[in-house]
Amino acid sequence: MTRFQPGRKATHKFGAVRTERAGVSFDSKAEADYHDVLQLALRAQQLVGVMRQPVFYLPGGTRYVADFLCFWADGRVDTRDVKGVETAEFKVKWREVQAAYPFMTFVMVKRSGKGWKEEA
Repeated sequence: MTRFQPGRKATHKFGAVRTERAGVSFDSKAEADYHDVLQLALRAQQLVGVMRQPVFYLPGGTRYVADFLCFWADGRVDTRDVKGVETAEFKVKWREVQAAYPFMTFVMVKRSGKGWKEEA
């Protein structure tokens, strides 16, 4: 979500900075940085594919859009959502999507020092 102020560039309410890498636009620098990590895993053949912005439809007509859908070389498939701030709305949708898709693994990814912390 962005704030509009006449005469000023729109800013994200949590300070996220839209970032572009290799012609691809990301909602935040953290998401772009994690995409770089996934690209390294692709080159190392740990991943066989990555999809951006997969949509999961939830009861009540709402939807959850994750950041990445990862297809691992060992056969695992999971979704990854890069988070800086966990809003109340996100927490509700996070629980709903896990309940609606019990066969899928959902991983929340956060910066941790110079690395990444993954929580399933």
